[in-house]
Amino acid sequence: MELQQTPLKDCFIVIPRAFEDARGVFCETYNQQTFQKVTGLTIDFVQDNQSASKKGVLRGLHYQTGATAQAKLVRAVQGRVLDIVVDLRKGSKTFGHSFSLELTAENRKQLFVPRGFAHGFITLSETSVFGYKCDNYYDASSEGGIIYNDATLNLDWYLPEEQFIVSEKDLLLPTFKEATS
Repeated sequence: MELQQTPLKDCFIVIPRAFEDARGVFCETYNQQTFQKVTGLTIDFVQDNQSASKKGVLRGLHYQTGATAQAKLVRAVQGRVLDIVVDLRKGSKTFGHSFSLELTAENRKQLFVPRGFAHGFITLSETSVFGYKCDNYYDASSEGGIIYNDATLNLDWYLPEEQFIVSEKDLLLPTFKEATS
């Protein structure tokens, strides 16, 4: 497992080792002992989620607050997505900063998203399957979000906005300033 730092404190890229031969590829996508050794973090992932999307589906930006905040380890199981995170931790030097990364089945990159971050992604390929491990259970009463086209964040989702497919719920999310005030 290889670890690469991002510009955001505590957020990093995880690249599992892959073994290829004439049969195909084998990859251990997660090993708690190795993860702890490489990152120095003890994370107890308790819930795995998976979504399937078609091109242009934008999910996010989502987060949970308080005691049920979630750290996540996310990856593209199939296809290609643009993953974006925003640091919402008010005491952090990178508060309000964002980071984006293309996750693909081929590059096998994963992104560790610490608690206190908003997270979203958009499918860039015709279809995608997106998986994420969470260190806390989903709790609707603590969920929050930020509208994908927030003017303060000015995020680049790579596709033209007329191609976006966004849920009604996500279209009603507040701005960054409203969510963090």
